[in-house]
This record gives sequence, structure tokens and C-alpha cells, in this order.
Amino acid sequence: MGKLDNIEPKSVFKFFEEICQIPRCSGKEEKISKYLVDFAKQNGFTFIQDDAYNVIIKKPGTSGYEKSPTVILQSHMDMVCTKTDTSTHDFDKDPIDLVIDGNTIKANGTTLGADNGIGMAISLAILESKEIPHPPLEVIFTANEEEGLQGAAQLDMTSITGKTMINLDVEDEGVFVASCAGGIRHVISLDIIWEDVPKEFVPYRVTISGLKGGHSGLEIDKGRGNSNILMGRFLHELQSTINFSLSEINGGIKMNIIPSKTESVILIDNQDFGKLKSKVESWNQIIKNEFMSSDEKVNISINEIDMPKKVFSNKSLDDLIFVLMTIPNGVQTMSMDIKGLVESSTNLGVVNTVENTVTFVSNIRSSKRSLKYNILNKMELIAKRVQADTLSDSEYPEWDYDPKSNIRELFVNTYTKLYNAEPQITAVHAGLECGFFKNNIQEIDIISFGPNIYNVHSPDETLDFNSVNRSWELLLHVLAELK
Repeated sequence: MGKLDNIEPKSVFKFFEEICQIPRCSGKEEKISKYLVDFAKQNGFTFIQDDAYNVIIKKPGTSGYEKSPTVILQSHMDMVCTKTDTSTHDFDKDPIDLVIDGNTIKANGTTLGADNGIGMAISLAILESKEIPHPPLEVIFTANEEEGLQGAAQLDMTSITGKTMINLDVEDEGVFVASCAGGIRHVISLDIIWEDVPKEFVPYRVTISGLKGGHSGLEIDKGRGNSNILMGRFLHELQSTINFSLSEINGGIKMNIIPSKTESVILIDNQDFGKLKSKVESWNQIIKNEFMSSDEKVNISINEIDMPKKVFSNKSLDDLIFVLMTIPNGVQTMSMDIKGLVESSTNLGVVNTVENTVTFVSNIRSSKRSLKYNILNKMELIAKRVQADTLSDSEYPEWDYDPKSNIRELFVNTYTKLYNAEPQITAVHAGLECGFFKNNIQEIDIISFGPNIYNVHSPDETLDFNSVNRSWELLLHVLAELK
């Protein structure tokens, strides 16, 4: 007897418990993909499995729906695998240890994998049922969503005939996602002209830290400081106060994280130390005032360090400051369709000095392709001005908001009738698999929804099974209407 046998809807939680027995960390989907193929074979369904372990299962419409337009159900099969410091769980072989806590389900010391295992379970329960009325279905399970949407990016969509898609990868009940941002990575590589260290100059490390940082898509609208940009401002201001040289600058961890700490090594005539100290003190007041609401712990500090071997030429220093002072960063435009939604943004996530080059790595996002390329073009012009090389890669497509979406209207009307409440229509300023489907299938109409899942991607991940029941009920009513 399974732990979840008595939880409704029983067919959904039967599959969810089976899924939780199978290791399926991102990038290791072979076993869960085989499980899906075996399920399709056992039930006599047509299926496709590709080299990336994506699986498409097709099922005819039920009685009265045989000639109805095909509907796509889509979820991803992989999960983020994290655990507590004390957990001995082995994600490569151990099943998820499920724990029922009131009306929720958790895992013992690990992520639960309800993101997106519950979406898979709902789809499998519909596929298996001989009683649920529905149109012809194309049920798509993508691999490696959590590591850059790789499965969707590699999926051959030429065999997909459906023009209506329901994505099951949302963690907030009553919230329907109707758009997502596309993105691209942009790198400026500035060659350094090196010079000897000026005589009698003393080296100091300047550190800007204490910023909150955060996700460059979901938290770009919080007004949080970017330590790389702030360092550019400080160096620019310092140029008007004292003569200094620069030997390195490093800040940020990843392009999709707002940088919270940046360090630069400068060299000054020791007679100018008082001016440097005064500038640091005044800049502490400036940035604390600017970010008193978003980054109250922001701080700039200096400390003397060992002598570096060489320094930037004046031209290289000027070029570096020019890039930092002019490169687009933060929110660029807001959506006119969805209140409060960031439409386009960019984040200068990483600045690194490596050998003879300084690299500036930005993450550009936009729900409109033209705006994404407009930001890209600005960065290209900046690079051209300082004769730097550029690279653009890791691009993924946007899912632009459709004001006339029929599937969204059906979901809204059905939800309102069932629960006498208005759902929230929203969008995410981050990449979703829906963008690849929108980009590859002409005139496809998409909605994304799901039950309440809390603390995803952490060992505190929790699934509300009453919310699953309501989401299941909603989906069945919608499918019944798609005749």
C-alpha cells in the first residue's frame, strides 16, 4: 500500500508516488523517460522518444470528441535535486521519501519534485482514464527544463499537430501565466593594455558589498543595486578627485544573478590616501541613501593589499569606465498589457579580469523580441566605441502576451463558474518552455497553470493536495469544453 493511496484524486497521486520512486535529477532523465515509454507501450499509445529523452504520447479523443481539435498537455520530467546538510539521500538511486503533513506532502530532507512531477502525474492520469471526456491529446514530457530549458530547445516539434496548449508548470493556484520573457547572453571582451606599476604608488582593494542581489528576472523590478554598475560609478567619480591606476576588477557570480559584491584593485600616490578615504566615506553615504529601502546593508570599503605586477593603461581604464557607465542595466520597459510586469530588462551579472581581458557578461530579457535586440544593439555600439569584441549566445524565445487568447478566456470563465472568484492573469519575466512552443508552432494558443507548491527547489518544498484536487477539477472541466 502506497503512502498516498487515500489522497484525492487517487489516480493522480498514484502516478505521483510512482514518479517519486524514480531518480530524475536534471540531466539524468533516462530512467523517468523509460518509465513514460513503458507506460505508453502498456496502454497501446503512439509515442515518440528522442535522443534528449523527451517523450510525446498521443491519445485519440474520447466518444464525441474524435474530430475535435487536438490539445497539448505539457510538463517537464526532471527535478531540482537539493537536500539538507544532514540528509544521506542519494538522488541517483534512492526514491523520494514522502511525508504527509496535514493537507500537504513533503519529502524527508530533500526536494519533493512536485515541480513538475505533479504536472506529469495529472497528465498520466488523464491518459490512463477511459472515463474522462477529452479531445485528441498530445502529451509532451520534456527533459532537463531546470538547467536552461534544454529539453524543449532540442524537441523536434514537426510531429505536433495541436494548436492549443496547456502547460502544467505553475506553482500558484488561481494564477494563470499568459506570457514569458525570452533571453540572450551578451559578452563584451575588452582587451587590456598593460603598463608598469607607477613608482611610489600604494595598492588598495575597493570592495562594494552588502547588496541583496537576487534573480535577475524575478527580482529585477525590486530596485536593488548592482555592485558592478556601482563600482563603475565610484571609479568614474574617483577619476575627478585623484590620479589612480587600476590592476583588476571582479564582480558577480552568474549572469542571471544581480551581483551583490564587486572588488577592484587600485593604486594611488600615498599622499592621496586622505582624498581616497574621504571619497569612500562620502560614497557610503550616497549609496546608503539611494538604496535605503532595497539594500540597507550596502557598503563600500578599502584595505591595503600586496603590490600587483602591472596596471591598466589610462586608455584601458577609460574604456572600462565608459562601458560600466553606459551599458544598459536594470528594467528597460514595462508592459502595457499586464500591470506591473517588466517587459524588458538587462543585468550586468559578471565583470571579470582574466589574463589580458576584462569581460562584461549581461543577461538580456524581454517578452518582445524587438526590444531584446534593441538592448543588444546598444551593447554592440558600446563595444564598438571601445574596440571590444562581442559574443551573443544561449538565446531562448519569448512567449508574447496574446490579448485574444481563447484558451485563457476558457480557463478564466471556467474557474469563475467553479469557484465564484476571479483568477489572476500574469506573466513571468523569465524563460519558460512555452516560449519554444510559441516560437516553433504557428498560431499556437497557450496557457500555463498548476496547484499550490511552496518553497520549490529547496528541501522545504511542499505540495498542497487539496489544491491539486481543485486544479484537477478545473482541467477536466476545461477539457470537456474543448469539443
